[in-house]
Amino acid sequence: MRLNLLAGCALAMMAVGSVAQAQQTPPSPGASNYNYHDAFAPLFYTKNGSEYRAADGQPGPKYWQNRADYQLTAHLNDQTNEILGTEALTYTNNSPQSLGFLWMQLDQNLFKSDSRGTAIIPPSGSRNGGHGDMAEGGYKIKSVKMGGVDVKYLINDTRMQIFLPESVKPNGGIVKLNIEYSYIAPEYGSDRTGILTTKNGKIYTIAQWYPRMYVYDDVMGWNALPYTGPSEFYLEYGDFDLAITAPANHIVVASGELQNPAEVYTTEQLKRWADAEKSETTVIIRSADEVTNAASRPAGKKELTWKFKIKNARDVSWASSAAFIVDAAKMNLPSGKKSIAISAYPVESNGNDAWGRSTEYVKKSVEFNSQKWFEYPYPAATAVAGNVGGMEYPGIVFCGYRAKKSQLWGVNDHEFGHTWFPMIVGSNERLYGWMDEGFNTFINTLTTADFNKGEYGPKRPTDMQRMSNTITNPSLEPVLSNPENLKEANNGILLYFKPGMGLTLLREQILGPERFDFAFRTYVARWAFKHPTPDDFFRTMENASGESLQWFWRGWFVNNWRLDVAVTDVKYVGSDPAKGSYITLTNMEKLAMPVILDIKTVSGKVSRLKLPVEIWERNSSFVVKYPSTEEIESVTYDPDKSLPDYNPDNNVWRKQ
Repeated sequence: MRLNLLAGCALAMMAVGSVAQAQQTPPSPGASNYNYHDAFAPLFYTKNGSEYRAADGQPGPKYWQNRADYQLTAHLNDQTNEILGTEALTYTNNSPQSLGFLWMQLDQNLFKSDSRGTAIIPPSGSRNGGHGDMAEGGYKIKSVKMGGVDVKYLINDTRMQIFLPESVKPNGGIVKLNIEYSYIAPEYGSDRTGILTTKNGKIYTIAQWYPRMYVYDDVMGWNALPYTGPSEFYLEYGDFDLAITAPANHIVVASGELQNPAEVYTTEQLKRWADAEKSETTVIIRSADEVTNAASRPAGKKELTWKFKIKNARDVSWASSAAFIVDAAKMNLPSGKKSIAISAYPVESNGNDAWGRSTEYVKKSVEFNSQKWFEYPYPAATAVAGNVGGMEYPGIVFCGYRAKKSQLWGVNDHEFGHTWFPMIVGSNERLYGWMDEGFNTFINTLTTADFNKGEYGPKRPTDMQRMSNTITNPSLEPVLSNPENLKEANNGILLYFKPGMGLTLLREQILGPERFDFAFRTYVARWAFKHPTPDDFFRTMENASGESLQWFWRGWFVNNWRLDVAVTDVKYVGSDPAKGSYITLTNMEKLAMPVILDIKTVSGKVSRLKLPVEIWERNSSFVVKYPSTEEIESVTYDPDKSLPDYNPDNNVWRKQ
């Protein structure tokens, strides 16, 4: 999910710049807060590897996860905004435990006036609250049946507990349920689902629209937390078969591949689809001029049913509107597998500087990440313009209809970046939001630098010293916090930017791109379509890179430590500069990092010296012996501002 009209990291960081004003007074000269035993303490990992999760970070020989396959139907009434749905669920219990009851998520119950999520919205408001002046929201569950027989269930806010007449057996036992339900779609559903009114009709962006299985895993058992709005999701994988019935003048797009194009598109549009599947550039399927032309929709019916399938996914979403312009282009995947980029948007969003380039953005983002990390797994990638500012689902994303230029690139790139985290690597967003938002923010920096050779890329390198005043501010909670336990104003820093910048530090300053990229790809491959924990990530990165990084995890993720290294003194061997020099560095704060020094001599020569982080393993001050042959004019710590040193005032020693 994007961060409040995400328009790039720099813009968002400006928005939270007030946090930077709260920085503490730097420590007085000579007063160090650094404790090398705390930074490099032993026993970072509190659990040994097991048969479920190995010590090197990969799934163990007995790793398991459950599975949820869905057959779904929905009928959209665009006069009342009501959705009538049915669900046929096949749930497979691969755990070693018998399960006597199941837990399902009823996300739409958030939009009831008496929900827990509504109750916790402060008077100042929240981006996760409010659903417009609509009728009372929430599910109406008509029936829950098993084999045609009613099953007892209990609804508590956004959760439904289903009591099975007979426990589902372990190690592959299967239970099948049938559910009938309805709800009124919210006008603005916590920036995840909603209805946008345009001059040519409403745009429905529909998500969290069916009762979904909670995850049962080897870490927590049932992850049956109430959905109160700010939190994201944690879902099982499975195959989806969905049928969406909408007014005949609507076009429907959804997760997965359309199964019946000849029934829902005109003959001319089918030809255009065939062209798009072979085209490197965007092909218009339905133009702005055709939106109001009845001939652009099949004639003779009041409603049409659109059928889609997607395999090995964790969710499905869809969008429907009479106002859609639709365009598409071929995507090139490493294996040669067929996939297509699609955009659907109203005339209000049209134009070369806006959604007219959306398909180009989707195509380039998906192609880069497929080549770099792991191949895109779905048959289509669809971007939809609506009143949802930015939200991701398998094969489909919702983005703000007003977005243009770099903002639209940034939102499309970010939302489709979520294909890798958490759609492919299925981490628990409910507990570890940084493992999807932060990782995605990091890969967005690489796609943006690559797109059109940096069309929207940063004009200069990131000033990590300046950013450190915000991302390591003492008022912040640690990154490794439950997202529910963070101030909402801190979400952008702690879920997106700080973990994203942490991976940039790890790649650029600690491991180097080659070692980092190999380890990161290893993590993605190991945990593709599985459920990793932070330990699985930490252990994989260490084992695949051949580097102990526990000092980094401890300082950047587990604690909110700061970096402040001072160049405190320069002396000469035997008082003779020609015999060499001693440069004293002092770590004034709790965070450790490798050291970069530029040493300038009186003749103007500048030499760069890099020191490993291990200089801080048993020292709070470290003396560097430098083979000088003449007097030193200056010593500059972190000359490129590539390290998060928040106090640059003590970074330079100059000859008196």
